[in-house]
Amino acid sequence: MRYSLKQLAVFEEVASTRSVSKAAENLALTQSAASMALSQLEKLLGRALFERQGKQMALTYWGAWLRPRAKQLLFDAQQIEQGFYDQHLVSGEINLAASQTVAEHLLPELISIIDKDFPELRIQLNVKNAQKVIDRVRNYECELGIIEGRCDDSRLDQEVWCHDHLVIIASKHHPYAKLDTVSFAQLEQAKWVLREQGAGTRQSFESALHGVIEDLDVWREYEQIPVLRALVTNGPYLSCLPYLDVVKYIDRGELVALNVPELNMKRTLSFIWRADAIENPLRDCIRREAIRMIKDRKMDM
Repeated sequence: MRYSLKQLAVFEEVASTRSVSKAAENLALTQSAASMALSQLEKLLGRALFERQGKQMALTYWGAWLRPRAKQLLFDAQQIEQGFYDQHLVSGEINLAASQTVAEHLLPELISIIDKDFPELRIQLNVKNAQKVIDRVRNYECELGIIEGRCDDSRLDQEVWCHDHLVIIASKHHPYAKLDTVSFAQLEQAKWVLREQGAGTRQSFESALHGVIEDLDVWREYEQIPVLRALVTNGPYLSCLPYLDVVKYIDRGELVALNVPELNMKRTLSFIWRADAIENPLRDCIRREAIRMIKDRKMDM
């Protein structure tokens, strides 16, 4: 390849301004340097790219043929340069804390995307319940957190990432499993196994029941979602878990999602970080790529 990007840049600027002097000014070149670059390009290609029309430069047939191809080459070169700049900027290690559902169902894909596009960014992942994620971010132990539900701590900023919802599940053998709908009174009479206090799932569930059911019969509390699933599958219990954590068991018929029409358990998944934190390109990169990932998922649906 004998022509240079500089020559193509001069060609494109002359085509845009229809003036060598204006092109030189826009590119911070002397007029003689711009004229020489254009002349060298025409000589290398063996074709005249412009013809004079009064005081202006007009594209010849070959100039018009070359222009879209030159613009694409210049755009690609700019993308390469910007990409290297971004990857140099997005370089280093960041501590990210996330709740279980996010860590299991969304973060693997996000971390894979970031590893591919930003190989200099290293993520140290901590999987905790929502309250512990909030605590770690508030105490400067993590630069970024992802939680289920709301964060009311004024020391932290919050940005909604996406949404999910909770479902009440029972074993296929449970008496409620065959009911078309389940009432609040029936929920109050049931035996429950739930996430521990401080978990985002537990907070969202209790918020949905606030003012309706004051005291559930909670037999067991566990941090581990697989333990709760197993207890429900093999026992007389109900539980409330994220849909993403139980959908495949529902599809296989091992668990049943109960229909409680009056209960709304939609919730947000959100990023949190300290409000007084300094600008952090690693944190911003993760948030930006996460939002793009969700948009791409919706486009594929």
